Amino acid sequence: MSTNNESGVSFQPTSENYTMMEAFEWYVPADQKHWQRLRGAVVDLKATGIDNLWIPPGCKGSSQQGNGYDIYDLYDIGEFDQKGGVPTKWGRKEELLQLVQSASDVGIGIYWDAVLNQKAGADHVERCQVVEVDPDDRTKAVTDPYMIDGWLGFDFPGRGEQYSAQKYHWYHFTGTDYNNANRRTAIYRILGDGKNWSNFVDKEKGNYDYLMFADIDYTHPEVEADVKTWSEWLARQIPLKGIRFDAIKHFSEEFLASLVEHLDAKVGPGWFLVGEFWEDSLDAMTTYIRNMQHKFSLFDAPLLYNFSQLSNVENADLTKVFDDTLVKSEPVNAVTLVMNHDTQPYQALAAEIQPFFKPLAYALILLRAEGYPCVFYGDIYGIKGDHPFPPSCGGKVPDLCLARKLYAYGEQHDYFNYAQCIGWSRLGTWDRPFGLACVMSNAGPNEKWMYVGQEHHGETWTDILGWEQSEVIINQDGWGCFPCPGVSVAVWVNEQAEGRDWFGRFDSNIYKE
Repeated sequence: MSTNNESGVSFQPTSENYTMMEAFEWYVPADQKHWQRLRGAVVDLKATGIDNLWIPPGCKGSSQQGNGYDIYDLYDIGEFDQKGGVPTKWGRKEELLQLVQSASDVGIGIYWDAVLNQKAGADHVERCQVVEVDPDDRTKAVTDPYMIDGWLGFDFPGRGEQYSAQKYHWYHFTGTDYNNANRRTAIYRILGDGKNWSNFVDKEKGNYDYLMFADIDYTHPEVEADVKTWSEWLARQIPLKGIRFDAIKHFSEEFLASLVEHLDAKVGPGWFLVGEFWEDSLDAMTTYIRNMQHKFSLFDAPLLYNFSQLSNVENADLTKVFDDTLVKSEPVNAVTLVMNHDTQPYQALAAEIQPFFKPLAYALILLRAEGYPCVFYGDIYGIKGDHPFPPSCGGKVPDLCLARKLYAYGEQHDYFNYAQCIGWSRLGTWDRPFGLACVMSNAGPNEKWMYVGQEHHGETWTDILGWEQSEVIINQDGWGCFPCPGVSVAVWVNEQAEGRDWFGRFDSNIYKE
């Protein structure tokens, strides 16, 4: 729909800003109630500007305590009595479907977390021939071939042949990490006719095909056919908006490209597809996106590491925050983030971001024009486990999401001209006219003169976060002098802007404690 002004010029509606949320953290309680809790939260999440939920792996893991990356059965989404019970860690299939329906009712889409690199929790051992490889260079064998008893037999007895008759045996895998015969742990490359690590994986450690558990071999036609069949089955079971693919640098890029084509043909184009390609090499990431013909997005790991580095260096240069990042190089295909389940505290890839810097980082991903931001469940609801954390940013992440939804539109003017204090403004558009100004400091209190548009002259602007108490009057030329507190951020908007009374209402007590 377009609108004509008095001169007869047609204006297209401004595209709405979208935000996704990773809807779990590693230490969510294993009480099988997560789907229920999320279902109860979708109204609040939509009201604060969340449009899509990346939910945790919904397929049955090797135990009811596993987060789903220990994946056992693709076709069991909390329906069959396997690996300790019917529900997954997150809940039962019917509760998952209720979550998806409730989310759809308020306009939130669901992204599935597809774990396709490995299988875990095998039903029995199988004998196969292997060589051990050097953990630091998996192209180098360090033993002669010999036989092991590997946990490589998957029969899915609780499901039987419902949905799929495919069983998995040693020849459906390229590697494993445990020999049951002598209780020895190593990286074992499985031998067979033409069998080897995939050539279409990251070259770290010589060849990074092997990550964990039983490593799936996508050159086997039965494997390829089964996973493609599963993708169609999943689409019939759950009305999804997209998929997050786990550990994509560890399994065949060639197969994944084929799967994307298959999804386009069988499910229909339009799903959002994003991969976990956790890499600090920008060249490797941009090459992957090009190889996927820009149908695929990646999480911006270099940006997250920039946040971590800048937050841990006194008087760091904020003007360099986007140097060598995916969002700068490929803004349309970059999913920006501050933390996720792998980088949260006490996880293998933990990337410490000092608490003072978290609000700055979230403003940088949520209020700018480039990138598709992903906020983290643990920053919104807090982190459980042995080392609990409250919601970050003083509970202000939902307000920053709402500011994105309401005000972060239009032309962007950057003021990255001082190392310890940067800012930018968004001028608004004809149908989303309010705009905003954001200024941040990693040192003492500071201020910036910034242009917000002559149409705003005479308006009084205030900080939506409430951390800066002063007011700014926009002058006749459309400029204002916007202050911010020390080691903090301020987000300035017209005090009369539509939606100002919606801030501060988010309920972060998802556990009802």
